[in-house]
Amino acid sequence: MKKKSQVVTKKFNNRESNERLIRRFLKKVKKERIVEEVRDRKHYEKPSVKKKIKKERAQRARLREERKKQRALERRRRKI
Repeated sequence: MKKKSQVVTKKFNNRESNERLIRRFLKKVKKERIVEEVRDRKHYEKPSVKKKIKKERAQRARLREERKKQRALERRRRKI
């Protein structure tokens, strides 16, 4: 399943400075993971390696979410 690439476009607001426009553009590019995709495509990775990396990323994301929930619970307990 091939991911469709989308062109990132940003409208220029007359009141907006160039630095702010660039910052918005970079944020959009990071969010869509364009740079990471280019790096990934630079070198071939075996499907098994891709699968392993994907699994590790998912595990890290789950741990991150779990820690986030724990911190929120601790904050609520402190307030009481």
